[in-house]
Amino acid sequence: MDPAAAMIVPLVLALCTAMAGAAVVEHTFNVGGMNISQLCTNSTIYTANQQLPGPTIEASEGDTVVVHVVNDSPYPLSVHWHGIFQLLSGWADGAHMITDCPIQPSGNFTYQFNITGQEGTLWWHAHSSLLRATIYGALIIKPRNGTAGYPFPAPYGEIPIIFGEWWNKNVNDVEIDAHLTGLGPAISDALTINGMPGDQTPCQAAGVYEVEVASNETYLLRIINAAVNVELFFKVAGHNFTVVAVDASYTDPYDTDVIVIAPGQTVDALMNTSAPPGLYYMAATVFESKTVSFPFNNGTATGIFKYEGAPNDTAASMPAMPAHTDVVTAGTFYWSLTGLVRPGDPTVPTAVNHSMVVEFGMEQGPCAPDQTRCQGFALVASMNRRSFQFPKNASLLEAMYDALPGLYSQDFPASPPPVPMATKATSVKNVTYNDVVEVVLQSTTYSRVLGTENHPIHLHGFNFFVLAEGLGRFDPTTAGSMYNLVNPLVRNTVIVPGGGWTVIRFTANNPGMWFMHCHLDAHLPLGLAMVFQVLDGPAPNLLPPPPVDYPICY
Repeated sequence: MDPAAAMIVPLVLALCTAMAGAAVVEHTFNVGGMNISQLCTNSTIYTANQQLPGPTIEASEGDTVVVHVVNDSPYPLSVHWHGIFQLLSGWADGAHMITDCPIQPSGNFTYQFNITGQEGTLWWHAHSSLLRATIYGALIIKPRNGTAGYPFPAPYGEIPIIFGEWWNKNVNDVEIDAHLTGLGPAISDALTINGMPGDQTPCQAAGVYEVEVASNETYLLRIINAAVNVELFFKVAGHNFTVVAVDASYTDPYDTDVIVIAPGQTVDALMNTSAPPGLYYMAATVFESKTVSFPFNNGTATGIFKYEGAPNDTAASMPAMPAHTDVVTAGTFYWSLTGLVRPGDPTVPTAVNHSMVVEFGMEQGPCAPDQTRCQGFALVASMNRRSFQFPKNASLLEAMYDALPGLYSQDFPASPPPVPMATKATSVKNVTYNDVVEVVLQSTTYSRVLGTENHPIHLHGFNFFVLAEGLGRFDPTTAGSMYNLVNPLVRNTVIVPGGGWTVIRFTANNPGMWFMHCHLDAHLPLGLAMVFQVLDGPAPNLLPPPPVDYPICY
């Protein structure tokens, strides 16, 4: 056998072995109306498979996920697989009008993607209007070799904890009202844990999520903030946590008695059940970061950890929650996390091809003609003074692939231009395959009346390194010494502090159109978003054609 063939044979055998270990994980989501009684109100909501939260997808690294989505709702619908890289499968990202047109009522579409180089807790959700308030669920990726692949001792059990928000009103009507007034959606009527508000609400019949645990064991809590517009504090009475991952990226172990989590983020935390056997409340409350006072949901969502053998009539202990405005506790949690560096993990790229400063914030703009209940001004959001407008006749990815003219421009500025008001535009930042992009995300305010607040910024298609964070204006002459290039946190959704800044860096190694936006859903229709257009690389790094059942726009 010649030397070249001798090298090829083991390579082929290794590839076959890897393929043999992979699986196809297949689901069907029937999205339609579901009758539910919540907060002493009978409602019809829209869910996947009559479940709130929706079905959990569990796969292993290397698997292929196939989800057939059947839209039996009256609304156009896209489903986003939050945090999945979608390597060469951008058509399946599910970003409304960015990567695909929505599935029309009575239509269907099959999302198919491989899970490559990822493990941990992610999630899926509707990416069209406020439907994600009830259409969401966990997406759990196990290591290829099972629990032996965890960089911590295998837990005794794993428990998903998914936070949400609940409106007694149809959420589509909530969004319509938000547009008509120009002031964003009304605050939610309750917070939920695994779909239930708990027993701290005015309604005595409210559902309470309860889970039984064994004494003196370690559980992995897979915590997901699927809430629409609120950051949250989370505690369990009598128990502490060790954070071991965020956004499906491992962290250095971090001990804490409180989890702080923004919409779109996930946290994996170990919890030891070493307390005296009994009932212990888990509780979630809003962390309110606004510098100007506005109404917010000040309720408490509760669930219960019940130790095996604890009598049912035992009174549950309640944790002492931080004050809603406790910025010190929140900041300490966010800024104390660092990434766990393991052999073979991607390292921080040092050569940067694109250095950007993306300034974003809210301002007061004129009422649009169709905002019939707008009084005086409407809210406008922008990034680098561009208020993002969704295309109407085709997705941006389709426009890129088919070279459709006139749907977008490639002139998104690399720094904030000195213009007095935001302009509405569909503009993208064009980057070459494998370019390294560094972005200073600068939070600001264009209106003292509105003030500032924390913004969870989510990037589709990539993880990024969180290199540095600070308050006030970013100063390049002093910020360089603050960069963590050794073990920075790796995320897909990062909190940018109100009036402050965060530096992220990523390698654009996936051709397509990739959305970067605020994950406070109130801000997305106002324009707080932009798009990275990543060009094809050398073969095989080429965007494939769309699937045959790709939804078309109407």
